Amino acid sequence: MDGRGFHGESLTAYRPEPSKRGNNHRKNGGTVANTSKREESKVFTKSARYYDKLYAWKDYVAESANVRALIEEHGRSPGNRLLDVACGTGMHLAQLSKHYDASGLDLDENLLAIARTRCPDLAFHHADMRDFDLGETFDVVTCLFSSIAYIIEYDDLVSAFRAFYRHLAPGGAAIVEGFIRPEDWKPGHIHALHVDEPDLKITRMNVSQRRDPLVHMEFHYLIGTKDGVTHETELHVSRLYSDAEFQSAFEAAGFDVKLVDEGLMTSRSLFVARKPE
Repeated sequence: MDGRGFHGESLTAYRPEPSKRGNNHRKNGGTVANTSKREESKVFTKSARYYDKLYAWKDYVAESANVRALIEEHGRSPGNRLLDVACGTGMHLAQLSKHYDASGLDLDENLLAIARTRCPDLAFHHADMRDFDLGETFDVVTCLFSSIAYIIEYDDLVSAFRAFYRHLAPGGAAIVEGFIRPEDWKPGHIHALHVDEPDLKITRMNVSQRRDPLVHMEFHYLIGTKDGVTHETELHVSRLYSDAEFQSAFEAAGFDVKLVDEGLMTSRSLFVARKPE
C-alpha cells in the first residue's frame, strides 16, 4: 500500500482557526463528553449489545492483516506491544493479539465489557483518548473504524495525537483510520443495516445531516424479538476532517506522517504516523 508523506509528496498545509469551546459536545470511543464540564453520557445506550451483529459484514481479519503489513513496513521500534485506542468490542484486538502483546482502551464501559469477554487474557483500560495517561509505552498505537472522527474539536484532535505520541516508544507507529472525507460525503444518502436471525431482527436506518464540519447521524432502530418490536434512536455526531487537517494535527503532536493511498475501507482515509527515533 503506497502512500504520501514521510519522504513522499506532502499534503496541502492546513492552518486551524482558534477553536471555540463553551458547551459544544463531542463523542470519543462511544461516549459524548461536554467540553466544559466533561460530563459523560453514552451514545451506544440502545445498540451496544447488538454492535457486533450490526457490523457482522466487516472483515476484521483482512483489515487486521493490512494493519500488520503497515506495522512491518513503517514501525521502527524493536518491541511488540500494541495499544488499540477506541477498541470497542475488541474485534480487531481478537486478531491483532495473535501477533502482538496487545491491550485496549475505550471510553464506553458497555463496549469494554464485551471486549473483556471476547479477549479475557488482555488488559483493557477505561479512558478518554484525548488525554489518557497509562504510565507505559507501546510500539504501536492503533485507532480504527473512524473512531477518531468522534473528536469534533481540532484542538482535541491534536491532544489525542499527543497522547498517542507520549505512549509510543521512539520509532513507534500510530495507525489511524479517518472518516469519510468532506469531498466524498453524499448528501441525502439513505443508509441501512440489517440483522436477520431466527430470534432477532434489526433494521438500523438514518439519513445524516451535514452541518459543516460536522455530521449528525440519528440512527433509528427497529428491533424485533420474541417479546415484540421496539423502536429506539441514538444521535451520533462526527467530524469530516480533511487529509490536510489530519496531517497538521499529527505534525503538531510531533509525528512524521504518511497518508496511505489504499485505506481499510472505501473513501476513508488511513494514516501512518511515526514517532522519531
